[in-house]
Amino acid sequence: MISKISSPARLAALLVSAAALCLSSCGKKNEGSGAPPPAQVVPVQDMSLITLDQKDVSKFPIVTAEKTALSNELSATGAVFPDVSREVPVISLANGRVVDIKTRLDDYVQKGQLLFQVQSADVTAAFNAYLKSVNDEDLANKAYLRAEDLFKHGAISQAMVEQADNAERDAKADRLAAEEQLKLYGADKNHPNNVVDVHAPISGVVIGQNVTNAAAAGVSLSGSATAFTIADLTSVWVLCDVYEHDIPRIRIGQEARIKANAYPDRLIKGTISDIGPVLDPQLRTAKVRIQVANPGYLKLGMFVTATFTDRHTETHAVVPAEAVLHLHDRDWVFVPAGGNNFRRVEVQPGSILGKRQVILSGIQPGQQLIANALMLETAGTQ
Repeated sequence: MISKISSPARLAALLVSAAALCLSSCGKKNEGSGAPPPAQVVPVQDMSLITLDQKDVSKFPIVTAEKTALSNELSATGAVFPDVSREVPVISLANGRVVDIKTRLDDYVQKGQLLFQVQSADVTAAFNAYLKSVNDEDLANKAYLRAEDLFKHGAISQAMVEQADNAERDAKADRLAAEEQLKLYGADKNHPNNVVDVHAPISGVVIGQNVTNAAAAGVSLSGSATAFTIADLTSVWVLCDVYEHDIPRIRIGQEARIKANAYPDRLIKGTISDIGPVLDPQLRTAKVRIQVANPGYLKLGMFVTATFTDRHTETHAVVPAEAVLHLHDRDWVFVPAGGNNFRRVEVQPGSILGKRQVILSGIQPGQQLIANALMLETAGTQ
């Protein structure tokens, strides 16, 4: 016998089946969706933190950073140059050929020392003009004396005497000009010679030579009128490059401490004599000129380092030198971090004051830190 199910009962059965099918479908969808699992947070140990046993904390004394007021320092690199006011060219005003050279490049010469000799047609012409002027003056003088005697006897007029006097004065002027021309060439009027001597105008070092034996010399025959260049190196220039943002920290007349790279243990003092008015458009630097008295070992072209002291002072922390640890090209100190923990802090060291180290940044005056950083670092790695 087949029983018939009522309509309400059939509706309820259909709803239950639909619900079961839905749940089954959702479960399969979640399993194959590929959604990432939730993030897992894994705690990592702080590498800058050192933890000691409580009983070992007393083995590492703690000190307090002191306070000091220091002037900031500015360093700049540069090179040694001659002082142009002490650099003198040697010129032969007589044109001709060099017949003998008495000195060479890099030699030290005294003022008045013979440097080279020039055989010159200009000197020959000057001697010729001088001898003629002497003869003309002698003849003019005789004519004047004769005219004066004739005037006394009434043979000539006053005007003719004055004309003779004027001729004698002109002849004398020509002789004096010829003498000066010989002096200008460096020739002696009492010893006629076509070879002229050229002497050193100052004492110093020959830093430039543009002539050789048999070469042309003079202001018009040679390529360069300057045969030699002599520099007095008792005082030199140091030219440094200072960056644009550091220019307000220096001034003309300020003292500079100079150390040559070749002699790092020797200190020289100089004075800023000029701050260049034009900046290098590429490097953004200005040329700073320092006047330095040469102690004798500074050579032209040497590289040097100049240090300037800032006019303003700043307060910085100062700690024992052993409290600073130099590790991996960086500097560190250890400060208490509560309990038996100590934290490594990077600092920027400054100058050394005896057995103490100035700290420019990283810690402040009054802050506590470990007195011996190396001992604590060693203990923390064990």
